[in-house]
Amino acid sequence: MRLVSVNRLQSGMKLGKKIYNDEGLVLLADGVELTDALIKRLARIDIGYVYIEDANTDDVVITTLLHDETRNQALKVIRNQFQEMSSMSGITKGFYHLDKKFSKVMDSILDDMSSQEDPMIMLADMHTADNYLYVHSLNVCLYTLVLGIAYGYSREELRVLGLGSLLHDIGKTQIPVKIVQKPGMLSDEEFRHMQAHTEIGYRILKDEPNIPLLAAHCALQHHERINGTGYPRGLTGPQIHEYAKWLGVADSYDAMTSNRIYKKAMLPHQAVEALYVGSGTLYEQKQLELFRDRVAIYPLGLTVKLSTGESGIVVKIDPSIPHRPVVRVITGQEGEPVTPYEIDLGTALSVVISDVSDEDEQTKST
Repeated sequence: MRLVSVNRLQSGMKLGKKIYNDEGLVLLADGVELTDALIKRLARIDIGYVYIEDANTDDVVITTLLHDETRNQALKVIRNQFQEMSSMSGITKGFYHLDKKFSKVMDSILDDMSSQEDPMIMLADMHTADNYLYVHSLNVCLYTLVLGIAYGYSREELRVLGLGSLLHDIGKTQIPVKIVQKPGMLSDEEFRHMQAHTEIGYRILKDEPNIPLLAAHCALQHHERINGTGYPRGLTGPQIHEYAKWLGVADSYDAMTSNRIYKKAMLPHQAVEALYVGSGTLYEQKQLELFRDRVAIYPLGLTVKLSTGESGIVVKIDPSIPHRPVVRVITGQEGEPVTPYEIDLGTALSVVISDVSDEDEQTKST
């Protein structure tokens, strides 16, 4: 399979990986032949990149952190609970029923992830942006748990961290929909309303007797930054709980790599570079370093240009050195087709990735 920007899709290409809607249901199945109408539809619903079938990489298998059944059930629980809460105002009680559903989902998520020898942050499954909040909540949970597993947290610690990250934006259910789903930048007044979601989320979760209090603090502190420029309280480094710091990194990464009406998604390597701009000021350096080591900045199927002048597709990733993948070369220095062969950048140390070929111009300028 090969990863391609929607802007570069052509009629006749076949979809290599399913595309889901915000309910976790399949919108387009793998193997579907793309038409001009379908390509326009993908662009219209804010899908930034898709996997297509490719003869040069038909042996490449794209793995995910969750089984389809677990992902679909998680999205269903998130959607149902968040929609129910959105229809209510001033919620502080009547929330008791949430814990059992989310606890069961969290156990399933942890079971799926613990079955993997060395879980990594890959490119998220392709979803429509019908309701970004649901998919974002799940993605951030998964990314945060990958970091927690790598850091060595126990299962119970991961459970608290997972619940806190899965529910970190629950306060947005009490923010006007026209603000949460505004297709553009927020005004200063709207942003002040949006900032309130952290304290609202904390109030909701702290009053739930079966949700760990630390999970409530994750909701409260996930927008705090170590230099004191975050919100709602302007806390500095040691005042921010470690879980909330992990969550802040994962939350920012998913926002950067998600396609929105007003913002093109960054590719993983671009987002990691953007996060590193805040190293030591917004985020703890040691946490960014672990994050960098656990994210596949050049995801499977990505077309890259090498310093040799050749181009190829990422086909393997070594979890110990994810930034040095195996690339299957398919074109030579002049762009001519060549008999495919592989270069392992983990051993060919003189060769580096010099460019990403599937970045469209708008994404490159982001």
